[in-house]
Amino acid sequence: MTIKDALTTLPQYLLPHHALSTLMSKLTHCENKTWKNLFIKQIIAHYGVNMSEALEQDINAFTSFNHFFTRELRAGVRPLTTEPQAIASPADGAVSQAGAITEGSIFQAKGKSFTVTDLLGGSAERAAPFNHGVFTTIYLSPKDYHRLHMPLTGTLREMVHVPGRLFSVNSATTRSVPGLFARNERVVAIFDTEIGPMALVLVGAIFVSSIETVWHGVVTPPTIRSVRSWQYQENAPTLTIGEEMGRFNMGSTIIVLFGQDKAKWNDDFSADKVIKMGESIGSILA
Repeated sequence: MTIKDALTTLPQYLLPHHALSTLMSKLTHCENKTWKNLFIKQIIAHYGVNMSEALEQDINAFTSFNHFFTRELRAGVRPLTTEPQAIASPADGAVSQAGAITEGSIFQAKGKSFTVTDLLGGSAERAAPFNHGVFTTIYLSPKDYHRLHMPLTGTLREMVHVPGRLFSVNSATTRSVPGLFARNERVVAIFDTEIGPMALVLVGAIFVSSIETVWHGVVTPPTIRSVRSWQYQENAPTLTIGEEMGRFNMGSTIIVLFGQDKAKWNDDFSADKVIKMGESIGSILA
């Protein structure tokens, strides 16, 4: 850990993560026109948000900052890959890491990793299908499109809400906080696909405590003390590749997992690569 990373990260251990996120949620959902327009303008200017891609480009039309942040895109600006056997990117963002799941562990940063079991809520049975498989961790920055889409067509089997902290998920914190993505609050969705189970893990972060899915609505908040899960054995929704599956009310990270010998990432799909939702990031093997 560098001195700069330490100065960025160590104070976060002392912060009231969920209280700050509750306050930020109130601010981002505030419908005061002056406040929300000022906030929107600052984010657009500071991060270089490309509003030409948005379905609605007039900031006065957004009822709140969160409405702007989860904005819909114009048709055609994120074409879905047509490559045979392709896996589609679930989000706009940058690749934090991508690679193999080794002995049940996922690489986070130099000298740091976490287990699939911990990531998926502590169940070894839930984690077993992904041992020796592949993973990717994709970080969404404030300028990115914040809806999440299906990498492959799948039928929902289970959703899990895992409690935790809300550390930042920026690069400094990722390098510094052990087991970061298995410590932060998160929502896990397990789908059955043509190549077996696929896990999509939506990870919260500081000021980012609200995660929702298209089949459930808002999952978090509320903040919880123990893992809760939903089984979808009857009337389970099937979502096709490229279809919206959820969103972050503010931004964070999505982790994608596949089983052993089921999928491979493209040769150029590696850390720091900037990607767009719908483009090919890999292909299925089975």
